[in-house]
Amino acid sequence: MSEPSAGSSPDVLLLGNVTRDLIDPSDFTTYRLGGTVTFAAVVAARLGRRPTVLTYAAPDTDFSVLLPETDLHVLPSATTTTFANIYTPHGRIQYCYTPAPRLVAADIPLAMRHPSIVLMGPIADEIAADVPAIFADETIVAAVPQGWMRRWDSKGRVRSKPWDHAEAMLPYLDVLVLSLEDIDFDWSRLALAFHYVPLVVVTEYREGCTVFQREAAGTMMETKIPSRPANEVDPTGAGDTFTTSFIIHLQETGDALQAARFANITASISVEHVGVTGVPTREQVMRFMHRNPFVPFTYEQSKF
Repeated sequence: MSEPSAGSSPDVLLLGNVTRDLIDPSDFTTYRLGGTVTFAAVVAARLGRRPTVLTYAAPDTDFSVLLPETDLHVLPSATTTTFANIYTPHGRIQYCYTPAPRLVAADIPLAMRHPSIVLMGPIADEIAADVPAIFADETIVAAVPQGWMRRWDSKGRVRSKPWDHAEAMLPYLDVLVLSLEDIDFDWSRLALAFHYVPLVVVTEYREGCTVFQREAAGTMMETKIPSRPANEVDPTGAGDTFTTSFIIHLQETGDALQAARFANITASISVEHVGVTGVPTREQVMRFMHRNPFVPFTYEQSKF
C-alpha cells in the first residue's frame, strides 16, 4: 500500500472507493472488501494485467483480498464506504453508510494520467465531474456510471437518481457500461449517451448484453450477445467483472463483440462463487469461447 507518487504509467488504472460489503446487514464488524475497483483489480490481475487502484479508505480497511500484482494507493479517510446488499425475488435492496470522500482531478498525479486503460467505477457518487477530461488521448477511458446514479436517505436506503453532470463527463468517455437496472429498464434513457459515447454496452443479467457501436454514418449498430448459463451463488460484483474483462479484451483485440462475449463468460463463471474467489483466468474463458462459438445478431441500426 502506498500514496500516489511519480513513476511509470499504470497499465489498468482503477478509480473509485472500495467498500465494506456487510456479510450480515446487522453486523458492521464482518465484511468483504467490495466496490467496482476491488472486483476490477482482481479481474485485471487474473487476466494477466497490472491493476493500479486509487481509493479513499480508512486505515483499518482489510485489503488482503487484492492480489499481489495490485498497485494500491490509498488516500487518507476517516471512513470506508460501507454497503449492505439484500437480495430479494424482486431485486436488490441496498444501504450505504459512512461514505468516504470524493475523488477529484487534483487527487490523481500526473504520472497516473497516461494509463493504457482507465476505469472509473464510482459506487457512491464519489468521482467528480473534472476527472474524465484529464487523461491522455491514447488512453481508453471507460466508466460504470451506477455510482453516479445513486442517492441515499438518512437511514442509508439507496435509491436511483439522475446522473448529475453527465453532459460534462460523457464527451470524454470511449466506453460506457451500464445495466438495464441503471436505466430503470427504459432504453430511451440511452439517447444522451449515444450522442457522446461511441461504444455503449448494456448488461441484461441472465440475458447477456447488448452492444451499441457508432458507425461512420452516425447510427448506433446494435448487437445482442448471449449469456453463458450459470449456477449463481453470489451475483455481487458481476457487472464490475463484466466491465473490466470487456475493456481489457477490447483493448487487446479491438473487437467489441468478441470482448462482450469474453466478458459475459468471465462474469458468469465468477458468480458461481462467493465474492472475488471465482474470477476465472484468461485460459478458462478462452477455452469456453473456443468450445462454444456463437453468431451475433446485429441490427442495421439501433431503434433510437
